[in-house]
Amino acid sequence: MASRRRARQFALQALYAWDQSDLGVEAVLQRLWYGLGGTGEDAEKPAASSEIEFATRLAQGVERRLEEVDTLIEAASVNWRLVRMPVVDRNILRLASYELLACHDIPPSVSINEAVELAKRYGDKDSRAFVNGILDRIASDTGRGGRRHRRGKSKTRNNRKG
Repeated sequence: MASRRRARQFALQALYAWDQSDLGVEAVLQRLWYGLGGTGEDAEKPAASSEIEFATRLAQGVERRLEEVDTLIEAASVNWRLVRMPVVDRNILRLASYELLACHDIPPSVSINEAVELAKRYGDKDSRAFVNGILDRIASDTGRGGRRHRRGKSKTRNNRKG
């Protein structure tokens, strides 16, 4: 498994726990790192330093810019209030929305594809399409891609020709 994919899984776990508790993201991350590397069948190997660094960057970024991230999601999710979304979907959207908003070193298609993979793995049967549709709108709204963004560019070009 790619290191960044695993880091996104850690970030999602941290955001989920943070969403459901009174703890800050830093405290949740510390508990997550402490819990890795146990023994037994269900033990997960310890996180690599690059995974810890990337997961921390994402989770703390979401916490720091939560209001801005949530506003983007609310604007893109027609007929869905954030508090009514499944917790997993909400936090996948937060994670990827933060990437689209603040991580310009990550191509938007990668952020969206990775979020869809998280939704397939951790969400329900409808999560993949739900997450993909909202993130496409957010990518368009932030000027980082999306179907509407591409369509808008070609219309502009066609209007200039005519």
